[in-house]
Amino acid sequence: MDRLNAKLYLQNCYIMKENERLRKKALLLNQENQALLTELKQRLAKTKAAAAAAAATKANSNGNVAAGGGRASLPDLNSAPPAHGHDKAVPKSKKTSAK
Repeated sequence: MDRLNAKLYLQNCYIMKENERLRKKALLLNQENQALLTELKQRLAKTKAAAAAAAATKANSNGNVAAGGGRASLPDLNSAPPAHGHDKAVPKSKKTSAK
């Protein structure tokens, strides 16, 4: 009986030691994961900020930004169409029917 108890005691010690080793490893992996997540969030924030700055620059160069709040202004649908050549209707080509 004492021999069985000693064997079980040693197995228990081994399991506790292994458990402690795995706990430390899990803690290190969690810390590494948190650091990587923080880095990813920072990179995403920089990317979003750069994209927003580029969009604002493009909108400013096109004159589409309203004075209040930096929002793009809506076109006045009741005003005359722009004088650009972009809105001219392109004549449709006539289809020839093959017989």
